[in-house]
Order: sequence, then structure tokens, then C-alpha cells
Amino acid sequence: MPRKNIREFNGKPLIAWSIAAAQSSGLFEKILVSTDDEEIGSISKEYGAEVPFKRPPELSNDFTGTDAVVSHALDWLVEQKCEPDFICCIYPTAPLLTGQTIIEVLIALHESEASSAFVACTFAHPVWRGMSLGEEGYVEYRWPEHQTDRSQDLPELIHDAGQCYWVRVGDFKKDPRLINKKTIPVIVPRWQAQDIDTEEDWQMAERLCSIRI
Repeated sequence: MPRKNIREFNGKPLIAWSIAAAQSSGLFEKILVSTDDEEIGSISKEYGAEVPFKRPPELSNDFTGTDAVVSHALDWLVEQKCEPDFICCIYPTAPLLTGQTIIEVLIALHESEASSAFVACTFAHPVWRGMSLGEEGYVEYRWPEHQTDRSQDLPELIHDAGQCYWVRVGDFKKDPRLINKKTIPVIVPRWQAQDIDTEEDWQMAERLCSIRI
């Protein structure tokens, strides 16, 4: 979905919803947007964020991981002599994220010995019963040993909701990964999160957002 970050979503650019969630939390001294795109930067400023630096080309392709982008932003803060104790990464494609959830993730981190915390959801259906298409086009169970197991008897798994991540900066500098060996999840209901990679995802997110509003 080209340029989905600034595509209009329920009346305003998609990224504006993430900025609004950060603002409503009341937690942040600075809300920074990392981008190499002038239009995205301009829209971000319009909705109240700062765009004090331009993301370098080597971190602006479709294969760059979020960890590297956060590290770059943190390096900039260090250069400005305003290194924080905590930093929060919020995806620009998280219109269902609320300020309250951002607060809850930070509280969970504070109350633990973890190095980071993030928003997670349960899978709607047990992945152990997942199927794929074989070479001849017929379905195959990926884990055939669970074919006859009842769904409710299978272990429940969670996944990254793609919304926000809090990290202790000191720990992140030692292990620059948002999700590492000392990370805890804050699990939210599935209707509070929707990954947006396809048009179907987009339509589902709009419907969920409309219900929330």
C-alpha cells in the first residue's frame, strides 16, 4: 500500500492518529517523526509532531528494521545532549492505539525488571491448526500432529500488535532491539489492534475505529 502513512483514514492522515495517541497520553517531552519524505514530514508537523532530522537513505528502504530507525533517532538525541531514560516507538500505522494503552505499557515496564514492553494480541485462531497449499494445490496441515486436537486444548500464542514499544534506553544501548530476551507484553483485545498491510486490513481498521469513536 504505497504511502499509506499519509493516506486519509477516517478523516485525517493515518500517521495523525498515532501522533494524537501520543499527545493524549500526556507522557512525552518530544514527539519525533523519523522520515526521509518531505510530505510525510510536513503533515506530521501539521498535526503537532517534530521532524528535526531527516532519516538517511540507508535507513529508508523497505527492508530496514525498526530497531535501526530507533537507534538512529536515539543517536540524534544523544548528540543534542537530551538523552532520555525511556523511549517509546509508535508505528505510524496504528490508528487504534490510544493514549491509555501507551500509559499502560509504560506502567508495566516500570513495575517490572524488563528492558522493554510492547502491545500484543492473541491469535484469533490457534496457529497450530494452520494450513498451507502443497505443490499440487491441496491443503496441508503445517503441524499435522495437531489436526485432531480441539482448538481450546492447544497452547495460546500471542503476536506483536504493531502499535507501540517502550524501552529503557540504557538497556537498549546494550542490546538495540525493541523485543529482546527481557521483553514483556501488554495484551490488548483483538478489536483494539489491526495490522495494516492490505486493503482488507485497511477496511477492517476503519470499521473498528468507527466503532471506537
